[in-house]
Amino acid sequence: MSLSVGIIGLGEVAQLMHLPLLADDARFTISAISDVSNELMEYIGDRYGVAKRYAAASDLIADRSLDAIFILTPDHLHADLLSEAMKAGRHVFIEKPVCLNKHQIPPLLEEQKSSNSVVFVGYMRRYSRSFLALKDRMPDLANIRHVRIRDIIREAPYFTRQTRPVVRGSDVPQEIITKGQQRTTAMLREIMGENASEDQLRAYQVLTGLSSHSFSAMRDLLGMPKAVSYAKQHGGETVMVLFDYGHFTALYEAVISDIAEFDAGIEVLTQTERYHVTYDTPYIRNLPTQLSITRSTDEQTTKEVIGPSYEDPFRIELDAFYKAIVDGEFYETTLTDAANDLALFADVGAKFTDVS
Repeated sequence: MSLSVGIIGLGEVAQLMHLPLLADDARFTISAISDVSNELMEYIGDRYGVAKRYAAASDLIADRSLDAIFILTPDHLHADLLSEAMKAGRHVFIEKPVCLNKHQIPPLLEEQKSSNSVVFVGYMRRYSRSFLALKDRMPDLANIRHVRIRDIIREAPYFTRQTRPVVRGSDVPQEIITKGQQRTTAMLREIMGENASEDQLRAYQVLTGLSSHSFSAMRDLLGMPKAVSYAKQHGGETVMVLFDYGHFTALYEAVISDIAEFDAGIEVLTQTERYHVTYDTPYIRNLPTQLSITRSTDEQTTKEVIGPSYEDPFRIELDAFYKAIVDGEFYETTLTDAANDLALFADVGAKFTDVS
């Protein structure tokens, strides 16, 4: 069975990940597209042979011939489009974050109660083979002493310029760009407060973007923390958070710099074992992920390596999305699951602005 899908938002993540994967998968047919840039719609429509091109996202959502919709727009549009799609009875794949602040979540959860829609949130790191291998091998929580999670990275343009340049429309009215920036700032200030500095607002955006993958993966492995013990940001793009799990802590660190490396991963330590998952940049497809497990006794130390796996996590999550719709299979990256991250973002953000 092939699902007819519509794509809203044709920017970076659509061009680099979702459009190529959907085009390569016979289980999906890209039937409609929508973007605020007509130039970009024409380019993508011609490249992928898509006849239906909607200037208004609402018109795409109203297209009854579509089985599912991919929401790949700027973050400030996510909540409104998701609400509209659920009301229209469409299945939805929505890129993280599902929205920008926790106040937007309750109406969405309420709307989902009267909807039969699959709402699948794009936390792709949770679908990497190495992360799934760690889940299968996780030690008992009672034995964990410490967890370290990190995202020390350079952002996408450095990588995409050399591999798969992103096409951008030049015809988007400045009024629309300005309005989007104003809406984003309003949503950030709704959670961070009117007195939050620009650096504090930027740090919160880092949480909703880069850090959301790590927070989501942390919750998947460990559950929700008891509290956020400490959080500090510097310059908006250096973030450190300490989560309290009772008998152990989880340390999260994020640094966005111009160093051409992507150092991302999760480490779980017990008294005698170290589990270590590594990730590379998602902007170059099929780079390897790997799980290593180091075990020590008084006599010897051994290291087991699972991987490397070159399978694209975006493809694996696409497979899960298809099975959720067609076969009714269980999936974990739900709207309810994502709500927990918005709660954590708020708790961490409050520490950024705490002057006590």
